[in-house]
Amino acid sequence: MPAMTQQPPPGYGPPGYGAYPPSAPNHPQATTTLVLGILGIVVCGLCGPFAWSIGNRVVREIDASGGRWGGRTEANVGRILGIVATALLVLSVLLVFVVFVFGGVIADSFITS
Repeated sequence: MPAMTQQPPPGYGPPGYGAYPPSAPNHPQATTTLVLGILGIVVCGLCGPFAWSIGNRVVREIDASGGRWGGRTEANVGRILGIVATALLVLSVLLVFVVFVFGGVIADSFITS
């Protein structure tokens, strides 16, 4: 007679391997950087340079912490959004400047002729 092996009841998967180790807490300013980056894109472009600056510092601190701090993804996304918001801010300031300069030249040519 063949030996009977005990099988788990149908519908159950293999046993688990254990829990994940606890993750490191987020850096205190990682979320701040992300919020400033989003505000820089959506609401006020002046938040962009702050998000860029704070994001650079926070990412450096997270990398130097040796795994003690988490939140690198949030800080990096906020930093990148800050870079984009700063670029858009610079382009919009240049556009306003060009419009005023050429608008003044065109208006002056109409007035003098």
